[in-house]
Amino acid sequence: MKQLILGGARSGKSALAERLATGMTGDVRYIATAMHQADDTEMVERIRQHRERRPRHWTLIEEPIKLADVIQDNQGEGRCLIVDCLTLWLSNLLLLEDDKQFQLQTETLFSVLSGYRGDLIFVGNEVGMGIVPLGELSRKFQDESGRLHQQLAALCDRVIFTVAGLPLVMKGEAF
Repeated sequence: MKQLILGGARSGKSALAERLATGMTGDVRYIATAMHQADDTEMVERIRQHRERRPRHWTLIEEPIKLADVIQDNQGEGRCLIVDCLTLWLSNLLLLEDDKQFQLQTETLFSVLSGYRGDLIFVGNEVGMGIVPLGELSRKFQDESGRLHQQLAALCDRVIFTVAGLPLVMKGEAF
């Protein structure tokens, strides 16, 4: 089953993804898209909190750019992958300032998903519910995030919107 969990910052998205994965049988692999050389103390603290919350027996894979390759290499029946977070991955791609690489990575992701085997939980920040931001890069991020989430929502079996720790199933079966 492919699932997409969206919500705002600190809405409970990651915790929900972790609860869903904990309820599945089999191997869980957590794909973290934050740059592992995070250089600001706030981001370092966020990463630390995520690490402490996850079960120690889960495999951690850190990949800020080549998400599709990691998903392809780690998929399998009886295995659950959590991708946290799509919008950090998108930011990493946009900061490369390489439109060809951006297009290649996003197209490769959708290609891998078409034949995906196993369980997959995507986590992403919904950033399109506020004002249109100032600055070209900020607007591009908001636009590309919206496009990415729409395409993934079409491919996923379940889409969940999370607010204040409360999940709202928007597509697929409730749990």
